Amino acid sequence: MASTPEELKLQVGSGLLSFPVTDFAPDLSFDRDGYAARLDWLGGYGAAALFAAGGTGEMFSLTPGEYPAIVETAVQVCRGRTPIIAGVGYGTRLAVEMAAAAEAAGADGLLVLPQYLITAEQEGLFRHIKAICDAVKIGVIVYNRDNCLFAAETVARLAEACPNLIGYKDGSGDIERMVRVRRRLGDRVVYVGGLPTAEVYAEAYDAMGVTTYSSAVFNFIPETALTFYAALRRGDGETVGRLLTDFFLPYIAIRDEAKGYAVSIVKAGARLVGRDAGPVRPPLLDLNPDQLDRLGTLIRSLGAGSANAA
Repeated sequence: MASTPEELKLQVGSGLLSFPVTDFAPDLSFDRDGYAARLDWLGGYGAAALFAAGGTGEMFSLTPGEYPAIVETAVQVCRGRTPIIAGVGYGTRLAVEMAAAAEAAGADGLLVLPQYLITAEQEGLFRHIKAICDAVKIGVIVYNRDNCLFAAETVARLAEACPNLIGYKDGSGDIERMVRVRRRLGDRVVYVGGLPTAEVYAEAYDAMGVTTYSSAVFNFIPETALTFYAALRRGDGETVGRLLTDFFLPYIAIRDEAKGYAVSIVKAGARLVGRDAGPVRPPLLDLNPDQLDRLGTLIRSLGAGSANAA
């Protein structure tokens, strides 16, 4: 049985989150068996929740026919171990259809990614999110980023109108906006850090009362991701600083060499530790051989290549 919204809210705030990549075969079709094996592996590391068909799961490249199977596979594999939060997006009507499909597949909650293409007024964003919340009984988290930026007043209105709105994930890096939302909403919602390579921003967000974030590198070095998170939570600045200097900042340097690499580099990391998820789908590009070599060197410098893939 899926978590209640309040149960999911508490669970999300209790530990590290991540969003598994979606496995594709060489012909770019969905590889269900590979995805199931991936979720089984990652589910054993004790993440507070996993996002199925999220941004790093290439939700934007999935077909309507593939989407329910991906969410259903994640739920079946992780049932009883790890809550599954399904990504939804695009226009309101399609997002509502995806939300209903995710709930029917057994998802514990939804993450609403930015709407397709357009920037909307706050009233439009309110109506968009409310329609999604009204369509399901499971918990809903909004994702503040790109062309979907919520004013604190809009989030407050949504929290009042939608009992199943449980979370606010920030991917904008706008500290003033984050403080305004946090001060206006208090503990009504759980707050999630959602910037690419969120570890780099984790100390600043932790200081604002954001107890969790979604880790991309959990996909290929889960033990290191958990080590960093544990160090952050206990105030071990030495470990946090060492991992930022030795791994995360050089990792970001590779990530920033091409557009879309925030997703591609994660699939590359999975491949390098023996957990190949196949290629990314166009218009994304895979890393080139030189970038793969440099990423492999970084992973090996952690002593993590074999330990994290076990």
